[in-house]
Amino acid sequence: MDTTSERRPVDRRKQVLEAAARSFAAFGYKATTMDRVAKTAGVGKGTIYTFFSNKEELFEQIVKDLIGELKAVAERTLDPALPFADNLLRILQQVLAYRDRHGLIVKLSQEVKEFGTPMATGGLEAVERSIIAYIAGHVTEAIDKGEIRSVDPALTAYMMLKMYLALTDMGRHLHEPLDADEVLANFRLYCLEGLAVG
Repeated sequence: MDTTSERRPVDRRKQVLEAAARSFAAFGYKATTMDRVAKTAGVGKGTIYTFFSNKEELFEQIVKDLIGELKAVAERTLDPALPFADNLLRILQQVLAYRDRHGLIVKLSQEVKEFGTPMATGGLEAVERSIIAYIAGHVTEAIDKGEIRSVDPALTAYMMLKMYLALTDMGRHLHEPLDADEVLANFRLYCLEGLAVG
């Protein structure tokens, strides 16, 4: 009987990161302690410090991993055969749906509203900046292909993200809720058709 696969060394760093991600998602940044992460991971606190010098560094790695997950969702959604506008709408829909379901984002959003914790705020801002940077890359490609006129990619990406959010649940307090088709139709009308060439 081959027991090689049964005796793989435990990846302690991965174990710590998974435990920290669960802890931050359940308790938020403020209430997560290194003791709690160690207990959840089933390791001594010293083990954590062999990989991360403090809670801030650990949290930053968790946020970086989340950003990587969001990028992977976007890449899976991207269809090179589709025009810029269609891809952008699909990517925004999928990435923001994933973001809004992610336990860490939900908990950090609550923490920011209740306590204004600077690290939680910074984590959410890092996620938003990464989404904007991803969109900006596609805006640049669309400009280069002649699909849209020349614009500032970063500003355009920011405006597109905010427009999309305003049309979805975040704008609910200002207007009647829109269904998914109405969100897409209005986003296309207000944000994309004005950019179309010709």
